[in-house]
Amino acid sequence: MKGASLGSLWLRLRVALARMNPVLVVATLLMLACVASLAWLGAARMRVAEDYDAARLAAARPAPPPPPPAAPGADQNLAHFYAALGQRRGVERQLKELFALAARHGLVLRQGEYRAGQDRAGGFTTYQVNLPVKGRYGAIWAFAFDTLRALPHASLDDVSFRRDAIGEENVEARLRLTLYLSGAAR
Repeated sequence: MKGASLGSLWLRLRVALARMNPVLVVATLLMLACVASLAWLGAARMRVAEDYDAARLAAARPAPPPPPPAAPGADQNLAHFYAALGQRRGVERQLKELFALAARHGLVLRQGEYRAGQDRAGGFTTYQVNLPVKGRYGAIWAFAFDTLRALPHASLDDVSFRRDAIGEENVEARLRLTLYLSGAAR
């Protein structure tokens, strides 16, 4: 009975195919193929778009900053401080360098005031220099900054300016510098 029903089913299928328009069958098959390929291409495009977005976001995200270096300890800071001190026995040479810098900037240095001090607890010496300077405003600042670069163990403690008249090109200034020097002569 199964053989008879399969035969009749096959016959019905052949009759239905014979009644159909061949152009309509080909068009239907082509349309089904197009729908299947569009579905496949859409899924592939979505995967490519997701990969592109993920890569773009990863590239736009900044790299995490490196961890900050460990803070130096008190002993290490103290060692850096003592290593930065100038030499006490070379203070005359440092003052000559100061006067040479002033001359290089076209400044007139009058006699300054010098005072040595001792910090017994810290084990270092200070040498305070008060310099009256006369020259152009910009040259005085350039001299001050060049002094700090040439003598890294110096500090610029005070600067005061005075001009006699508004139209005058040169100003008078007083610079107070402190040289921090090692406690023992080297």
